[in-house]
Amino acid sequence: MSILFQAYPLARHALFAMDAETAHEATLGALQRAYDCSLTRGLMHSRVVVPTTLMGLHLQNPVGLAAGLDKNGAHIDAMGNLGFGFIEVGTVTPRAQSGNPKPRMFRLPESEALINRLGFNNQGLETFLANVQRSTWRNRGGVIGLNIGKNADTPIEQAADDYLICLSGVYPHADYITVNISSPNTKNLRVLQGEHELDQLLSQLAIRRSALADQYQKRVPLAVKIAPDLTEEQLDIIAEVLPRHGIDGVIATNTTLSREAVQGQKHAEEAGGLSGAPLHARSLEVIARLRAKLGTEFAIIGVGGILSGQHAAEKMAAGANAVQLYTGLIYRGPSLVSECAKEIARQR
Repeated sequence: MSILFQAYPLARHALFAMDAETAHEATLGALQRAYDCSLTRGLMHSRVVVPTTLMGLHLQNPVGLAAGLDKNGAHIDAMGNLGFGFIEVGTVTPRAQSGNPKPRMFRLPESEALINRLGFNNQGLETFLANVQRSTWRNRGGVIGLNIGKNADTPIEQAADDYLICLSGVYPHADYITVNISSPNTKNLRVLQGEHELDQLLSQLAIRRSALADQYQKRVPLAVKIAPDLTEEQLDIIAEVLPRHGIDGVIATNTTLSREAVQGQKHAEEAGGLSGAPLHARSLEVIARLRAKLGTEFAIIGVGGILSGQHAAEKMAAGANAVQLYTGLIYRGPSLVSECAKEIARQR
């Protein structure tokens, strides 16, 4: 294992002394500098090969980076060098937006959890695409997903317009595209998970994708990212709607509004989405329910509360084809990537 990876527990002590969002930016900056230096770049690389097929894409391993950590796609090569089989960046919106007021990210160390209400803060589609096009990770066998959303000031009735703008922009540069309709930090966004609203949105996206596939002579898979707070009835409806529109995958799940597992802890009452260890059990339930309803062929990416290789293997056992990490990286560091890949391989 890389010396840099082994040193993370020491670095974490310093990072946790900072505001959570400041530490986030500092970590991305440090990883980028380590990647840019030829002496340290080789010390970072630690990819475990576990060949996997996801939505028709060939992954070197089934462990991915969840969207939200690199919102602007500015650190794709540095993140890819940590050993991921695929990386998802974004969420991007058509226009740049600053997101919600700070502070807007809070650690709950007692539960290895995080609350964020960032609100799709990003530099907009034009900058995002420039960053993606500069990256070289795909040339080295990496797979990249581009995650799209709507601007906060776009009325929910016009949300499809923003998604269509983003879909058209990212299409030629993505291995797959994720439609994020489940962030709790953009007002009314989760309304789009309702049967009628989802049906209408996906219908428009499917028509646009068909035209883009003809234009670029390639079919880019589409995935939808859903919330963990849906009822079984709502999950069953989503499992009916997604295949109807030729959607290729579902990402289960985004952050939760529930605070049941962290009651009484500092910051537990902060508004926003809760991620980390408390989400793992619910994510497993959602994955299992979707797998039962969608059958064996539909792609499911499991995300939420993976803090160990065993957690990743449990996601796969519940029915996921691949997994994604975010909060676990904050608590465990980059060694978690290879740990998850190795445990998935061991339990196959």
